[in-house]
Amino acid sequence: MTLIAEGLSVTLGGRRVLQDLSFRAERGELLIVVGPNGAGKTTLLKAVACLIAHQGRLDWDGQPVTSLSAGQKAKMMAYLPQGHVAHWPLKARDVVTMGRAPFASSFSRLSRADCNAIDQAIDAVGAAEFICRPITELSGGERARIMLARALAVGAPLLLADEPVTSLDPAHQLGVMNILSGEAKAGRLIIAVSHDLMLAARYADRILVLSQGKCAALGAPGQTLTADVLRRIFEVEPLELSANGVSLEIPWQPVAPKG
Repeated sequence: MTLIAEGLSVTLGGRRVLQDLSFRAERGELLIVVGPNGAGKTTLLKAVACLIAHQGRLDWDGQPVTSLSAGQKAKMMAYLPQGHVAHWPLKARDVVTMGRAPFASSFSRLSRADCNAIDQAIDAVGAAEFICRPITELSGGERARIMLARALAVGAPLLLADEPVTSLDPAHQLGVMNILSGEAKAGRLIIAVSHDLMLAARYADRILVLSQGKCAALGAPGQTLTADVLRRIFEVEPLELSANGVSLEIPWQPVAPKG
């Protein structure tokens, strides 16, 4: 899976949310998108997922997304949105099973490949102990893991994840990021949105910094999350940390107001 965006722009409610954004991402990569509130992070994921209209070029594996059928898109891309609201008391396993919908006909039963994909996704997120409970009875963190399992069950070469660690405790945040990193190393292209700059710095192969709908920086964590970027884009003073021979700039306190 190769994703190419050139001059990608999105207008919502008369406001230009994304402006002439260009980048390329490949299989085997975990690309994490960061930026202040309102920078256009979720809008970017929705545009790549073809959930909102866009201008500019957007290709998946050399094919314009506009040329792909809904069925082709469903098999090539899995999308994990923000929030994990559940209105119906479906069993958690049934929710994960929905990830295999692109491969099923209206009257077909689950194939062996479907069952294997579902079981592997459940194991990957560590959800076996509550997989038979109604999703409405799960905690926010448990629901988050089930929704991630549903996205993983698709087996798509492109996974888009919007704030996948929201509502998770630190141990499960690290667990989810390990999963996403592992899926990238296994050959998928993972694009994730995150507000946690420390997790982004630790796990991303590359980071895309958005500011006011434009690319402010794109590259390895050490090239993008610099002291200048933290001050100028995120309006925070950085603190430099070093661990295992790696130095990182992390947010420490708000930039003092001028004057």
